[in-house]
Amino acid sequence: MEAKTESDASESMVGLLSEPRRRRILEWLEEEGSARVRELATAFHVSEATIRQDLERLENEGFITREHGGAYLNPVSRQIGTMTLHHQENMDKKRRIGALAASLVKDGETLILDAGTTTTEIAMRLTTRRDLTLITNALNIAIILGSVPTFAVHMPGGQFKSPTLSLSGDKSVEYFNNIFAGKLFLATAGVDLEAGLTYPSFADLQLKEAMIKAAAHVYLVADSTKIGKSSFTRLGSLDVVHSLITDDGISDAVAKEFEKRGLEVLVAT
Repeated sequence: MEAKTESDASESMVGLLSEPRRRRILEWLEEEGSARVRELATAFHVSEATIRQDLERLENEGFITREHGGAYLNPVSRQIGTMTLHHQENMDKKRRIGALAASLVKDGETLILDAGTTTTEIAMRLTTRRDLTLITNALNIAIILGSVPTFAVHMPGGQFKSPTLSLSGDKSVEYFNNIFAGKLFLATAGVDLEAGLTYPSFADLQLKEAMIKAAAHVYLVADSTKIGKSSFTRLGSLDVVHSLITDDGISDAVAKEFEKRGLEVLVAT
């Protein structure tokens, strides 16, 4: 293992401490599938030597595999083969949110579904509707809904991201610039009264912004464990969404604070 340098010691005063930083590096890889040492060093404001130490630790713990100049997440190939998303925690909460969100959809509507485990739960409950037009960047959601004969399912172009089974990048952003939908169901990694909506990496921020602009009503779907949590990058303040759909783990006090900020709060029980 490389020795820590004096510059790395000073970096710890301005960057994240090593344990939280490693956790966020892992969240980044769980979102993107892979990353280069250089981009992680730039994003986390530490040296490349420090990032290599972090990646070595994550590899020793069995999460990732290092390669020259970067690293990639270990179980990605299995996920693609089984169409399984990485984040499978809190699934009972996500199923309840999915059921409530799906109940808001009427036959004949045009919807945008973001990629994610909670939005996948919504998709699974839409198959009894008729004549929906659906736009999604998620391959697994397109497969679920594409099997319904009366649905028109559309996908953007772009770069495939294996951990989220989704498409991203400039081509995806351009596609949504020409779309108008009645409702968007938007996923998030964290939602906080002050920090707003946050995500593990930079890659999808422009895409999510384009989705928001393309929809008349934006529903943020987030289980209660994500409330009060901040991730690495910020999409925007709470005023970019109209409604928050969450579960009964949210406290009455926090729900009232969201409502004071102008958000409708819908609680799945």
